[in-house]
Amino acid sequence: MHNVVFVLGPPGSGKGTICAKIQENLNYVHLSAGDLLRAERQREGSEFGALIESHIRNGSIVPVEITCSLLENAMKASGDAKGFLVDGFPRNEDNLQGWNKQMNGKAFIQFVLFLSCPVPICIERCLNRGQGRTDDNEESLKKRVETYNQQTFPIIEHFKKSELAREVKSERPVDEVYADVVNVFNEANKQK
Repeated sequence: MHNVVFVLGPPGSGKGTICAKIQENLNYVHLSAGDLLRAERQREGSEFGALIESHIRNGSIVPVEITCSLLENAMKASGDAKGFLVDGFPRNEDNLQGWNKQMNGKAFIQFVLFLSCPVPICIERCLNRGQGRTDDNEESLKKRVETYNQQTFPIIEHFKKSELAREVKSERPVDEVYADVVNVFNEANKQK
């Protein structure tokens, strides 16, 4: 059974940055749903490439079966990791239900790391990060923030109700955010 920590927050809240530090120091494997989808979109011969591209360009959510399959394959390929950071997933109720259906008995959700950050800061970060992503433009970002507010934030609220969400404010310097994240992981590991 794979240990999983979902990492959620608005676009530009620092999910990738924090996940890289956790992977480097805490022996969790970082799996970005978005990166897996972007890689699949570019993989020669992918039957899902055009569909994924269309969803990414429109700021909409890719069908859950595709995302779950990519995540599950990546977990299997990673061997005996301590756990997995699933970055940017589940993004809506359909994602959550699909995950529960497809990963039931295969993965244990330790907790949800919620990186909260004011939207104007997130948008500024995305526009200035220079990663060359096709969805890092103002029009796509507005759609992504709207999708986050309408579909992902209710998932975070769901996990808060079941006391699985751990909020860390991420508008601060990376080292301060990361120190709080380490505390969250230490607390979670004590409760096992």
